[in-house]
Amino acid sequence: MTADRPESDVPRRAPRPQSAAFQDSDEIQDAYLRRAIAEIGSLNDEMVASDDCADGTLPVMASGSPQAEIMMVKWAPSIPEQQEGVAFFGRAGTAILKSVQRLGIDPLTLYGTVCVKCLSEAAERTAEHAPPWLSREIEIVRPRLLVAMGERVVEALNHLDLPMSEEISATSNRVQRLTPSIDVVFTPDIDESLDEQSAKRAFWSAFRILGEWHESQPPY
Repeated sequence: MTADRPESDVPRRAPRPQSAAFQDSDEIQDAYLRRAIAEIGSLNDEMVASDDCADGTLPVMASGSPQAEIMMVKWAPSIPEQQEGVAFFGRAGTAILKSVQRLGIDPLTLYGTVCVKCLSEAAERTAEHAPPWLSREIEIVRPRLLVAMGERVVEALNHLDLPMSEEISATSNRVQRLTPSIDVVFTPDIDESLDEQSAKRAFWSAFRILGEWHESQPPY
């Protein structure tokens, strides 16, 4: 048996810098981001090779951060989006950026996608038989809010097999619960709301609830 060492002789662990916890958090966040980017890339490869794009039409890929807080969902791409191959390219994207800036929401927290990626004959289907890509995107991005733009998007969301999901409706001006971790806001189809003033007003009236939702979220 050895005698206890005097307390002054016992080596002490150097105190951990307070910033180390934040550094670990940043590293974890970076790892999640890299994984999300890789998973979105794999999903894009699957879409290119799918039967929905069998006629040679390239799929319209999503835009924005793969770890976005808010996911914008349209039913199908517009002509400019088809030509560019990117969701929310052109007038729709410009209108959304202006709208979120008015609401004080950082555009970097957005992710935009479409349910029907390829407008071939095989892809022109009902919401009940929409391609499975949307559920995969939701699983990867894990948004806190979905913006369902149009009734067919609402129907598609209701047919997804998301864990603990609740049925939502095409009802404006209120936040609905899709799953315990995902809220939904319904708006009219953005592509059908860009030309007529009354349609623009109806879209903005529904869209502006994003600002209220955003302000009610706890800081992270």
